[in-house]
Amino acid sequence: MSDQVALATPGTEEAELLERMDRARLPRHVAVIMDGNGRWARQRRLPRVAGHRAGIESVREIVEISARLGLEVLTLYAFSVENWKRPKSEVRTLMRLLKEYIRIELNRLAGGNIRFTAIGRIDELAPSVRRELQHAMEMTERNSGMKLNVALNYSGRAELVDAFRRIQSMSEKRPVTVSEDLISDCLYTAGVPDPDLLIRTSGEMRLSNFLLWQVAYAEIHVTPTYWPDFRRKHLFEAILDYQKRERRYGGIRNGART
Repeated sequence: MSDQVALATPGTEEAELLERMDRARLPRHVAVIMDGNGRWARQRRLPRVAGHRAGIESVREIVEISARLGLEVLTLYAFSVENWKRPKSEVRTLMRLLKEYIRIELNRLAGGNIRFTAIGRIDELAPSVRRELQHAMEMTERNSGMKLNVALNYSGRAELVDAFRRIQSMSEKRPVTVSEDLISDCLYTAGVPDPDLLIRTSGEMRLSNFLLWQVAYAEIHVTPTYWPDFRRKHLFEAILDYQKRERRYGGIRNGART
């Protein structure tokens, strides 16, 4: 099976989008705020858990297609620090679905040369969840393909607080010079390129406390599609939108007037 066929069935809209894509200019790192599970379920008069379960199918497809496409890093916002405010029954369900996903998908991740990593305040999660995460990270740590970051018990502000605490601890042992590089090295995502493209589903126009330091220069693509309906077509559309942008990082295009 050719690479193109593996990514999209010939003659489909997905294949047409793929044909238009410049595979030499893919974003290295794509981050996704997976939003809209609850509204997806409500539209169908289903319990919220149905939306979360349907969202797993989107995770499965986007992870697989991103790896096949050749992305270096994919970061998914799965559970925020603020999500603990939700009903306890919903939180329990989310954690159960997380463990279920890892158990079912681990062999596929390992076989697909995907390296799994969890970022966030992982130590605050239940022991059973931590065991599943640790097992998945150990089973895939030698993989050299796409790195899959799953943000759990995550908050951009909490990440910065933790980074500054690390710097403070370092400074107690030896003098340190605070710089952007040092802060980046103390984040959960140390050693990973910052996101080039941030995708948000469900049409909401906010960052929701996600990768606040890292997305400083990311291109942002917002789609009204709820996460359970997000598939490769929508990922391809987001990448094509990204490839239309001119990334100047605060500078100006050569020959342009100020």
